[in-house]
Amino acid sequence: MGIDSQSDIAANLQIGPTTMGMVRIYVEAEGVDLPLDFDPDEAEEIAEELRAAAEAARAMGKGARGDGAAKKGKPRG
Repeated sequence: MGIDSQSDIAANLQIGPTTMGMVRIYVEAEGVDLPLDFDPDEAEEIAEELRAAAEAARAMGKGARGDGAAKKGKPRG
């Protein structure tokens, strides 16, 4: 399964600090308990990647809905 493949798998996601000064992303699904620990700098990098992906997804969604993301007009150049 690739990152752009749809899935019917449901999971719970929790994010928070640990007592050891790490940031934990905890994924729980049927038969899966996956704790992922990151140092604070890594966690900030992940947060930046999430924001960038959300921005890109939002832009794609606007174009797909036809609500002005792609404007008609003369081509530049």
